[in-house]
Amino acid sequence: MRPLIYLTILMLPLLVSCATPTSGKGAEVHFGNCKYRVVEVESGKMSWYSVKTNFGTATASGEKFTNHGYTAAHKKLKMGTRVRITNLENGKSKILRINDRGPYKPGRIIDVSVGMSHGSHLDFHHNGVVKCLVEVLEPVEAKS
Repeated sequence: MRPLIYLTILMLPLLVSCATPTSGKGAEVHFGNCKYRVVEVESGKMSWYSVKTNFGTATASGEKFTNHGYTAAHKKLKMGTRVRITNLENGKSKILRINDRGPYKPGRIIDVSVGMSHGSHLDFHHNGVVKCLVEVLEPVEAKS
């Protein structure tokens, strides 16, 4: 019983001290020297694809597809849009750029490059399809 009480006391500041959300609409996200704000949130299933599964063709943006790019395919988002994708099964997240259209399987909302599906990134390669959260990011303009 005591360990549970101690754990609750230790976790309490984390639960009540966040003035700005770390995820969800309105949250601010830092990526390199840029600051983004979450403007839209979507949840569903993600999968991965590779040069082999897209037959080595160019992406819808005209770029050559690469297995290890920080890129993703979405049905509607504008090319170049940055998104933070979180694997809801393990909590890992990455910021990727939309450069292709898809996925074309029912029930899936985003495809990521195969490199992003591996352990050091989103870590779902062996599952193939997992539940995810897609947060659409918009650059925050610096105030002068």
